[in-house]
Amino acid sequence: MFHGRVRGTVGSATDTEGNMIATAGCVASDSAEVKLDTLHQLHRASLFNYLVKLTLGDRLLAEDILQETFLRAWRHLLRDEAADIEIFRPWLFTVARRLVVDMLRARRARPTEVMAEDLTRISAAEDRIDEVVGAHTVQEALRQLSVEHRVVLLELYFHGRSPTELAVLLNVPLGTVKSRAYYAKQALRAQLDR
Repeated sequence: MFHGRVRGTVGSATDTEGNMIATAGCVASDSAEVKLDTLHQLHRASLFNYLVKLTLGDRLLAEDILQETFLRAWRHLLRDEAADIEIFRPWLFTVARRLVVDMLRARRARPTEVMAEDLTRISAAEDRIDEVVGAHTVQEALRQLSVEHRVVLLELYFHGRSPTELAVLLNVPLGTVKSRAYYAKQALRAQLDR
């Protein structure tokens, strides 16, 4: 029986100590949360504006760093219950600045990610460059053709005239237009293959 009392007494003491530790932890946590709330109310706006400047206007990144800064402040307050929040402002700004510096270092160390949107823009720009170079090449090749061949190709393929319309316009038989078109395409192909 005595053994049972000891066990019960020890069990009760242990439970009481555990409750006291848990209660102390809650009080510390509550104290840290109250201090953090006060810090947040006092310094959030000015710290956010500071971070927006440091991140060159990237408000989303500034918000992320702001949250990380206050998370670190909360952890610090949990460890050091006696921390005086009256002198915490410089600490917050230092932590925030260091987080921005760390983020910039990480970006430099890591290759930049290429977004699908960027690839589309690059692809469109390359396509446009190819078009310009191609157009220039075709213009140069057209200049090398005889006037008769050049006129037939330009009228048929660039101005959209039919062979019959072109025959009337040039006052030549339809067969002549078709023959010139055939030989003009052959000559143009030869110029482009050079």
